[in-house]
Amino acid sequence: MPETPASPWFDVQTQAGAATLRLAGDWRLAQLAEIEAALCGLALPAGTTVDGSALTRIDSAAAQVLLRALQQAGCGLLGEACAWAGFDAAHARIVDQVRRHVAASAPPPPPPRRRALAQLGRQALALGSLLLGHLNFLGATAAACGELLLRPRQLRPRELTVQLEQTGLNAIPVVSLVTLLIGVVITYLLGLQAEKYGANIFVVDGVGIGATREFAPIIVAIIVAGRSGAAFTAQLGSMRLTEEIDAIRTLGLSAMQVLVLPRVLALMLTLPLLVFVGDVASLVGAMLVAGPMLGITPAAFLARLREALDISHVLVGLAKAPVFALAIAVIGTRMGMTVGRDTGAVGAATTSTVVQSIVAVILLDAGFALLMQALEW
Repeated sequence: MPETPASPWFDVQTQAGAATLRLAGDWRLAQLAEIEAALCGLALPAGTTVDGSALTRIDSAAAQVLLRALQQAGCGLLGEACAWAGFDAAHARIVDQVRRHVAASAPPPPPPRRRALAQLGRQALALGSLLLGHLNFLGATAAACGELLLRPRQLRPRELTVQLEQTGLNAIPVVSLVTLLIGVVITYLLGLQAEKYGANIFVVDGVGIGATREFAPIIVAIIVAGRSGAAFTAQLGSMRLTEEIDAIRTLGLSAMQVLVLPRVLALMLTLPLLVFVGDVASLVGAMLVAGPMLGITPAAFLARLREALDISHVLVGLAKAPVFALAIAVIGTRMGMTVGRDTGAVGAATTSTVVQSIVAVILLDAGFALLMQALEW
């Protein structure tokens, strides 16, 4: 070990292979620059003893400089590779407080690097756990519905009415506007191609079947997922955060009957109605643009629509709505009922609800398409 130059604040003594760092004098903020310059380049072996018996005074700034010098000398971030001796109670308390502060402010160790296959496995397990939780909650919802059928008086009409208004009546303007514009866009795009072959009238067929069977149900479901599904999670998450759900259970009431079922039933009742509104709005939008662009008058549009649009296409679109609603409501209420008890968790759960609901709607729509193809509908 290189010889350490003499300093009025410390001295390094080596005996039988063991080193002792003896602190002395007044370690205060006024002498901090000189102390730090003297400690620069200090080299100590592992197991060095830090002796503070000759120390007269020390403050937190000087203690932090000492710990930093010990770290640079190879004695660890907190000087844990050193033995501390000779400090009186006041000096030892100051050094311990600084060590705790340094330990608390130290950056966490970097997470271990995971291999791609291990990461894929963890994600698969997390997805499986999520789906299992949703399936379990769906079963609990079905059981609560069965209990409601046996005891109809458990239904809360006032809460159901409030949810019908929020999920249905208040959603009509945005659903009408979006689906009307979707009808305009689809008609415009189909019309650009149909005009090349003089098949303008067949645009009515494509818009009518596509809007009622596919576009309106899935667009309305996505709007509801971002609107009502997120609202369910935010409402129930806030109630869980303020322990209102615990209070309901303490009163002997069922949280499923009071909070979950009114939302699930309301969404399953209102989504088919919203899809019907979306069907009408998208066809109105198509009719508005078909006249000036394709020369199809409203009377001709309605006459062709009556010939081309079979009622089965409308029924298929309406049949999807309750299934979409059940998936959105189950995801939204389950995420709200199981959210962590902090505001950040509520926001993350709300975002997750929207993403999960949209993915579920798209997957269910693909399943309906395969089922309808198999049934030749």
